[in-house]
Amino acid sequence: MKILHVITSLYTGGAEKLMVDLLPRMQKKGHQVELCIFDGTRTPFFVQLENSGIKIHWFRKGGSVYNPLNVYRLWRLMCKGWDIVHTHNTAPQLFAAFGGVLCSVVLVTTEHNTSNRRRNWKWYAWFDRWMFRQYKEVICISDQAEINHRNHMSDNDNKNVCTIYNGIDYHKYANAAPAEDIRSLGEKIITNVAGFRYQKDQPTLIKAMKYLPDNYHLCLVGDGERRAEFEALIKEHRLEQRVHLSGLRSDVPEILAASDYIVMCSHFEGLSLSSLEGMASGKPFLADDVDGLREIVKGNGVLFGYKDAKGFADAVLKLDNDTTYRERIVKQCQAKAIRYDISVMTEKYLDVYKKVLG
Repeated sequence: MKILHVITSLYTGGAEKLMVDLLPRMQKKGHQVELCIFDGTRTPFFVQLENSGIKIHWFRKGGSVYNPLNVYRLWRLMCKGWDIVHTHNTAPQLFAAFGGVLCSVVLVTTEHNTSNRRRNWKWYAWFDRWMFRQYKEVICISDQAEINHRNHMSDNDNKNVCTIYNGIDYHKYANAAPAEDIRSLGEKIITNVAGFRYQKDQPTLIKAMKYLPDNYHLCLVGDGERRAEFEALIKEHRLEQRVHLSGLRSDVPEILAASDYIVMCSHFEGLSLSSLEGMASGKPFLADDVDGLREIVKGNGVLFGYKDAKGFADAVLKLDNDTTYRERIVKQCQAKAIRYDISVMTEKYLDVYKKVLG
């Protein structure tokens, strides 16, 4: 099959990481797989995909991904004889739907979250439903993501919806060697890997540091439009020596291996790849109790209250003071994570393509 995936960029994020892990595996199975990104900024993920032999088409570096010219640019690319065009994120979903009206191509998309901002726009509901009707299959990455999507759509628009759980390269994370620069940050390292965008809740983690002893350090791996906001919050709480903004990194398995605790804190999630990777790392994993995280963490890792900075700090201290409890959490997390192997996910995606092609 000739397959084109489309995503906004290759900055830090679960959907972006999925491209790095999924596309080379599809290619190794004998398919022609290429990627289109709207923002062609060279990031660690960009370099990784390029080095793995995936051809990357990009429109421009920086600027708004909603630039109307991207509709025309994507349409021209879509007309080059693809069997499948598979989109991720809102702008590619919408622009490919427009392009699909003007050229004959089979569209598939993945819904990566349990919620999104446009579902709150009542005036946009009809347009959103029209967009999804252009797709032969809508893949949701968790049970809750599918439930929420079906509730948002009309009954007639729910016929081609399925769930395929996200996958990770479990052994890559379970067996990584520690990154020395992260280990040298301090005695106790708490790490969060996530984009600096509205969906994520790094401010709660930053505020939690005032409830923890001075030997605890927070490492925030990622970047994005909220960086200045986080820097101001760190300065406000005088945490410049204990909260570290580590930027975009390609050595995430090694960073997790160098950490003492891994945390994900969000307003909502789909099925968080970063969380599964954290759970695979052999370190205690904590997350706030929200849709998309609750599903995989409950009964395995440690949940704390939404926006509860002190609750998070207390949970870390409890793990630190009880070795038996900490070891049990680690074992439970790894047992959960190994069930989400990316090889299974790859086969299920290819099965969907074969089905919609008839």
